[in-house]
Amino acid sequence: MIDSALQARRHAVRGGAYDTLVMPSADVLSLPLAGVEFLALDTETNGLAHERCELTEVGAVLVGGGELHDRWASLVGVSEPLGRGIQRFTGITQAMVDAAPPPEAVLPELERRLRGRVLVAHSAQFDTRVLRQAFARAALTWPEPPVLCTVALARRFAPLQRRRGLAALADALGVEVGAVHRALPDAETCGRVLCALLPRLAAVAGTVGEALAALRPARGGGGRRRAPGAKRPRDQRPDLSRLPKDPGVYIFRDADGRPLYVGKSVCMRVRARAHFTEPVAWTGQAEHVDYQPTESELGALVLENRLIKRLLPPGNVNLKRGADGYVYVRCRLDIPFPILEVAREPAAGHAVCVGPVRGRAAAAELVEQLNSLFGLRHCGRGLPQRPWPSAYGQMGRCLSPCLGDLDPNLYRERLDAALRLFVVERDGGGALLAHVDAQIRAASAEQAYERAAWLQRRRRRLDSLLRRLGGALRAAHAGARLVLAPHPSDPARADAFWIVGGRVVDWGPAHPPAHPSARPARPARPQAHAAPGDAGELAARTEVALRGTPPPGLGGWLPADELDEARIVGAWLAGHDEARTLELDPPPTPARLARFAASTLGEPAGPATSGSRPAEPAGPTTSGPLPAAA
Repeated sequence: MIDSALQARRHAVRGGAYDTLVMPSADVLSLPLAGVEFLALDTETNGLAHERCELTEVGAVLVGGGELHDRWASLVGVSEPLGRGIQRFTGITQAMVDAAPPPEAVLPELERRLRGRVLVAHSAQFDTRVLRQAFARAALTWPEPPVLCTVALARRFAPLQRRRGLAALADALGVEVGAVHRALPDAETCGRVLCALLPRLAAVAGTVGEALAALRPARGGGGRRRAPGAKRPRDQRPDLSRLPKDPGVYIFRDADGRPLYVGKSVCMRVRARAHFTEPVAWTGQAEHVDYQPTESELGALVLENRLIKRLLPPGNVNLKRGADGYVYVRCRLDIPFPILEVAREPAAGHAVCVGPVRGRAAAAELVEQLNSLFGLRHCGRGLPQRPWPSAYGQMGRCLSPCLGDLDPNLYRERLDAALRLFVVERDGGGALLAHVDAQIRAASAEQAYERAAWLQRRRRRLDSLLRRLGGALRAAHAGARLVLAPHPSDPARADAFWIVGGRVVDWGPAHPPAHPSARPARPARPQAHAAPGDAGELAARTEVALRGTPPPGLGGWLPADELDEARIVGAWLAGHDEARTLELDPPPTPARLARFAASTLGEPAGPATSGSRPAEPAGPTTSGPLPAAA
């Protein structure tokens, strides 16, 4: 049982595990605004979101008496490689952060410079969030300085300036802007913007505390707001020091062991600590924390989804459903004259779901193209009776079942021909273009040149459309595959997922397998989350997984309670190029499975022998967007 495995990892509250919470000093808040020192600050990051966001550079400028004084900046080392896009955007290269000192060496100096001063930043909420997370990751205490935001200053004292980006605001205030998107130049620009707006702030506020109150946004009394939880001192919080800095799932529980909140992260310790920086109702009751590490972010997502459904913690009102841009092209086969439609979730029951693909508008255009090519319905699920054909029917682009005289078998033949492109073939886009090419040749042979020209235009448009679509143009239930989802930072670690019929039938941590000759293959009972440690166990678990292969047919069957897991796994695989997959049709041999796992995890597939033949290919292996899976 998952719960029993987690019970063994429970940690109780330990007094003195954390230092006393530091709040903004009352002495600083009472200082005259005209005489206080400000530290204008800017940060650069790796461009990733949430807990994967890391500080790459910090710059600070001391501001006092309306002038800029001391300047300080430092690059900061990161744990994950930088993306090419963020390197081009900031000019900070991978080599620069590789040679930079770690956060543990940089942040104490920043904390020293913040003592007794007011932090000033442009869009200060972002910079303080980045710094809080960096301090938490380095096991340091955030000093909680008073914070002034230059965007809030501009909103209050330059209301006619609608563009409030740093460069645009500085230009409007007559401040010269030099380099951008580097920490120290942006901090200098921020300091000069502060100097330009400070006299207007000083006219309405005499002290630092009054200035913060003057810039605080007004909130209407009639809005519905979530009641925040009380902020707990650090020595009264659950002990999170033993949470690993690995992907996984954690469960906060109250004093009686009842689950309060289930969360996941690629770095559990950092994410769990972040819950107490902005407390909610359940954080005041949390006394214990359990955790279950995984080898990948995908494993954490799947485990979190299953635990939330099972434990129903009050802190998880519903599963997070962020707008990630992925949709499905789906067709429910349990209605008369089925239609193609675009939806965020796969369809339950007997259906064909293609995707997930990125881009709702592009997916809707693909549906329109398929309907016109195969004469399918362009209307909704309802089928109103008409005395005459619709506009599409009059143009020959719809079989017009709404007239009531169409043979359902003819319509189903057309529909099956369209869906078969994405069920039988692994590359649905290529199969669709090949189908159009065949129609062009047939039209030309029949000397139907107008139709051939129309099809050529369609073909060019489809080619452009398929290039825009991101994701997987393949039916979610088609085929069976073994997927290795890698660890965020350790290439020798991964989670293995056996996906059959669009569902995750087995998964667990994958380890570099031993060569098949090292020990005989032994039958093994597949247990959830047991590690496939050698080629024999990989083969045994693959054999058991393939027993659940659904019978051949056009449509698949997905239970309603597994829709969200199918969406989670499919969207993650479609958006992560580093995931590797091995097609299991035909079933691979133990040697092929061993080579696939060894090549993915960076381990040799077996002992080298002199004069041996080169290893045969590991089968149909791909690296890139994958079809949807459960």
